[in-house]
Amino acid sequence: MTVHVLRRRFTVSEYHRMVEAGILGEDDRVELIEGEIIEMSPIGSRYSACVARLTALLARLHGQAIVWVRNPIALDEYSEPQPDIALLRFREDFYAQQLPGPEDVLLLVEIADSSVEYDQEIKVPLYSRAGVAEVWLVNLVQQRVTVYRGPSPAGYQEVRVATPGETVSPQSFPELEISVGELLG
Repeated sequence: MTVHVLRRRFTVSEYHRMVEAGILGEDDRVELIEGEIIEMSPIGSRYSACVARLTALLARLHGQAIVWVRNPIALDEYSEPQPDIALLRFREDFYAQQLPGPEDVLLLVEIADSSVEYDQEIKVPLYSRAGVAEVWLVNLVQQRVTVYRGPSPAGYQEVRVATPGETVSPQSFPELEISVGELLG
């Protein structure tokens, strides 16, 4: 006997109404990925330190770009992830009227210690399909940064792995060289 499980995908609008109705709290660590509400991994000290380090390093771009930390990005009708850090095109209103979309993202960063597989298999392909120009996956376990560029529906066309002793730079700000060792801590 074959069992058919029906899944109900939520739209971003429905997701927001759940928050307004109190079904989801603003402090709940969840994000909407392809219509499913996903609980995010707990925050550990290594992860938090890496977020703080990268935020400080990207703060050098003050006035040229916005450093968007653990805030949502509106990818499409069914996905509103909360990446660890996004570097956004500078806007005077800091996106107060509307969440940034893929076209606003200069660099998106996911930092992973326990979620590496999920980020690689689910989130990075999602970002590519949405057209996010550049993604960095900071792997705290294997001590490396994977840089993804050239989004397409089939996945990123350019993938580079950087390890301590090497540097990475956002393609929109190539003059900002970040030491992988410094980033990883």
